[in-house]
Order: sequence, then C-alpha cells, then structure tokens
Amino acid sequence: MLKTWLSTSFNFLKTAGAIQQQVRTTFVLKRKYDPLLHKKNTRPRKLRAKHFIYELVEDTNIKRKPNLEVILKTYVEGVGDKGDVVSVRPNFAYNKLLLPDKAVYKTEENLSLYAKTEEEKNTIVHSSAFAQRTVNVIERFSLTVTMNKDQPWVVEPWHIRASLRKAGIYCPEECITLPKERIEGPDMNKESKEFYCTITINNLEKARLRCHIRHWSTDPSERLPYVAEYWKIPAEPLFGSEEANVNTDASTDVK
Repeated sequence: MLKTWLSTSFNFLKTAGAIQQQVRTTFVLKRKYDPLLHKKNTRPRKLRAKHFIYELVEDTNIKRKPNLEVILKTYVEGVGDKGDVVSVRPNFAYNKLLLPDKAVYKTEENLSLYAKTEEEKNTIVHSSAFAQRTVNVIERFSLTVTMNKDQPWVVEPWHIRASLRKAGIYCPEECITLPKERIEGPDMNKESKEFYCTITINNLEKARLRCHIRHWSTDPSERLPYVAEYWKIPAEPLFGSEEANVNTDASTDVK
C-alpha cells in the first residue's frame, strides 16, 4: 500500500512539472522539561505533552561558516599575489576565486605545485594586494586645489597633500611629484584648468592624479560665483593637450 502511494505521488509530481530538491536543514534542540528517570529493568514512564516541548539551541542555516583557505594561481586585486595562501569567506572563494580558476584549494600537493620560484620571489610586480586598487582610486579622482585669490603663491607638494587630506586621502609630500613647469598665481587664466601630478605608492606603483585650480578669497565680495558640480564640467589642460611635463622620479608610501 505504501509503495503504491509513493509511486502515485511521484507520478503526480512528475506530471505537474514539480521538481523535488533536497534541502539540508539542521536544528539543534533540547527538551524544555526533562522526563523523569525510571528504574532499571522496568517499563519506562510514559512521556507527557510537556516533554515534547523543545527549545532551539542552534540553527545551522544561519551559523557563520569558517573561512576557506585557498592558494592563488595569479594576482588578484585586493586579495593577494600568485602563490599566496589567503583565508577568505566561502562564498567569495567559490564565486570569485575557485570558479574563475584564479585559485585552488590548499593541499600539500597544491602548495608545492603553485609555490613561487626564486625568480618570482626576486621580481616584485605588486607591492601589496591593495596597491592596484589604490592606483585605480587615485586615477579616477579629481582633486580641487584651492589657492588664494589675493596673495601670490606657487603650487608646492604640501598644497596637494593638504587637498588630498581634505578629500580623506593621506599622502606624504615625498610621494607627490609636480609637473616640471612652475605653477604660480593668482592667475585667473588658470582657474579650473587641469594639470597632473604623479603619486608613487610603496616605491613601486605610480598613479596620475588629476588636479584643477580653484581661486578663493577671504573677502566674500571678491569670491567667484559658485558653480554646482564644477568638477564634472570638461576643463582645459593647463599645459596643453599633452601632459609631458609630469615628473615620475619620486617614490615613497601612500596610506
């Protein structure tokens, strides 16, 4: 009878187009009221209704899974370099590393197979896992360099450092390289015009930072009219169409 009922149910589901998929769900429970003990070699006491009341101890569906250790087969931005053993979340490991064939599981065989050679150890391509990400952020950034409209000035690295600091980026002066041509003012012909600086990260990676001059006066009557989202307006280059005046010799750390 049971066999016939199961067969009929399966045929119904198959005909209706339903798909049965196994779902793994595990709940750890405990009795709220412990049943009474009984003597050995005697009939156990009959459980009452209250003995079938349970309390939830753990739901494995929402339990945080431990990190997964994998070996990188290539450089992955924000994760590590080739041959590095990294510990990442399981979903990230499966979707971003293992499935795209950028990493393998950590085993003794894979450790020896994907270990760095002496040549690779001596050749540093990326200073850190986040260096390229830092380069991308800097090169997408448009920095406003605010200069005095009433007093003479010459743009120096500390002006760029202060402007970056206001934008939430810490950068020592030693890693900032200005264009070879001197930028001085006040000069309203340079208002909103763009020039490029070079930012060196960890003595290795270099990023081109786009900057533009904005004049500011302490006298409200002398201030320029406000332009909404002026950084989105196409600007003219300060030194012509080619930025050949950018020096790229400086090197230090950006944090």
